[in-house]
Amino acid sequence: MDQVRENILRVYESMTPVERSIADFFGNNEKAMDFSSRNIAKLLYISEATLSRFAKKCGYKGYREFIYDYEKELQERLRERNISVLSRRVRNTYARLLEEAFRQLDEESVKKVAAMLNRHDRVFVCGMGSSGYAAREFYLRFMRLGLEVQALTDPQVISMTMAVAGRDCAVIGITLSGRTKEILGALRAARERGAETVIITANRDYAGNGFCDAALLAAADQDLDGGTAISPQFPVLVLIDVLYTYYIKNDAKGKIARWNETLRALREPLESIPS
Repeated sequence: MDQVRENILRVYESMTPVERSIADFFGNNEKAMDFSSRNIAKLLYISEATLSRFAKKCGYKGYREFIYDYEKELQERLRERNISVLSRRVRNTYARLLEEAFRQLDEESVKKVAAMLNRHDRVFVCGMGSSGYAAREFYLRFMRLGLEVQALTDPQVISMTMAVAGRDCAVIGITLSGRTKEILGALRAARERGAETVIITANRDYAGNGFCDAALLAAADQDLDGGTAISPQFPVLVLIDVLYTYYIKNDAKGKIARWNETLRALREPLESIPS
């Protein structure tokens, strides 16, 4: 319930009949209008002083403060009404997944992976399908901070690369189901060659438990892996953003300097074009 309506209902029984008529007006109104004290007083056949007393009884300093909060909540209700059922369903799914992502976030695991990225010369991020898009986003984000990172999305390239991975490497595998055989095979092969391995998955019972040094759990929803409701990489991108924040915190000045260098590299070709 809106806070303004709660404030009105809390003191409704102690109101005078005139004050109750004001409360009923604001409680039942569902349209925007001129809410100035002059206009509302004229509309309800009351004085502006009565509006001020009403507002104070509801816990506000005066009518101006009351109507400021009231208009803000009314606008939110009107916006909500204009959102279609289908759009609201998508929005609610995103909101639910975002809330779940931070509810189950294991920050110690995130710190562990951030430290892992800092101590390795090369990082490989493997993903296929929608997870491949997330791997590509990982590459674009972290590459700009100076990390030697590659996104691998082709199963044959993944297999060949893992054959030469070693102790100087960290390998991150992205699989929402936790059972994509190509990704699990890559993590196992990399681990056997001495690389540190991380799995990003929405499956708490992921199949790679024996050969992953760390796991980052993404929020899950029904049919998420198939992308029938929203983009399935969304929960993974949330985790990547959190990991990015922890990674940049370590030597933030140096990493931001590298980020600025890549930004200048993007701008220079445009600045050289005659206007």
